[in-house]
Amino acid sequence: MSTIRCMTIRSRSHRVVQDGSLPALEVEEWHGGDTSCWANMPQELLREVLLRIEASESSWPPRKSVVACAGVCRTWRHITKDLVKVPELSGRLTFPISVKQPGPRDFLLQCFIKRCRSTQTYYLYLSLTNALAEDGKFLLAARKCRRPTFTDYIISLDADNVSKGSSSYVGKLRSNFLGTKFTVFDGQPPHTGAKMMKSRSTKLVNLKQVSPRVPAGNYPVAHISYELNVLGSRGPRRMQCIMDAIPSTSIEPGPLPSQKDGALVLKNKAPRWHEQLHCWCLNFHGRVTIASVKNFQLVASPENGPAGPEHQKIILQFGKVGKDLFTMDYRYPISAFQAFAICVSSFDTKIACE
Repeated sequence: MSTIRCMTIRSRSHRVVQDGSLPALEVEEWHGGDTSCWANMPQELLREVLLRIEASESSWPPRKSVVACAGVCRTWRHITKDLVKVPELSGRLTFPISVKQPGPRDFLLQCFIKRCRSTQTYYLYLSLTNALAEDGKFLLAARKCRRPTFTDYIISLDADNVSKGSSSYVGKLRSNFLGTKFTVFDGQPPHTGAKMMKSRSTKLVNLKQVSPRVPAGNYPVAHISYELNVLGSRGPRRMQCIMDAIPSTSIEPGPLPSQKDGALVLKNKAPRWHEQLHCWCLNFHGRVTIASVKNFQLVASPENGPAGPEHQKIILQFGKVGKDLFTMDYRYPISAFQAFAICVSSFDTKIACE
């Protein structure tokens, strides 16, 4: 890898390939001719190199390794664009910006969350195997910060530096005093025209890793509410998520989503009462092993229209498998960041909902 990077830089000494945070697809086109000796490398060998860069590392691959490959010549750029695709199409989380992009359309992307009680921190990992193990790929961390009238969960790309002023800050989750309503804030605008929430804490520094070309701030992207249990009835929590940044038509086949279509609403999939076990049950297909009020499955709500097959697909499921270990599986149209924020809201104490 170091050899390829060095040769690439020498072959293009008039231009510096920065180790920035934009995906390889956003590298500016090099209009020079394919004069580099590397342009003559057999395409089959180049494809194999790029596939190994993307797939062999359990952590984020060095961005400049892939960006440099895309910048050698036009041929290399086209091959890189063909291989390194967004999670919606590939099901891979290659770059840090992947945590802000929608998950795959055809299946649930399997992740897991580890809870550290002593520091009140939660760590999200991408599952690299079917078994939950220590070799998962770290994606995000969230740390609880209690305030007098609300609670913040700061979400970061750095497991060791979960703070709002760091370069790894990506967003936050804020709860009300009772822990029944939450707002998910993105550190950068999720779409053109997104409005930033004004507050004393909107000034963020060094927010570079996800996308350095857009203004940093607090942009509301989702609202989560838990239904109050005023009658004290037993059963799973009921929740609703209004995804402000995702159009309701995004789950429908065919139409192009537009922000004018209204927000996507996610609600609990209704559980069934198991007579033999005397408990509420949902089919997690082996991904959940311990009963808990925190366990949930979310599907799209039809709201005012008729329910279709797209409203039966599970978009996010979360459940307990150990004392401090939980599974989180998500799919299009939500991102890993949005899914993680929703799941973290389930950890917050909710006396009024139990």
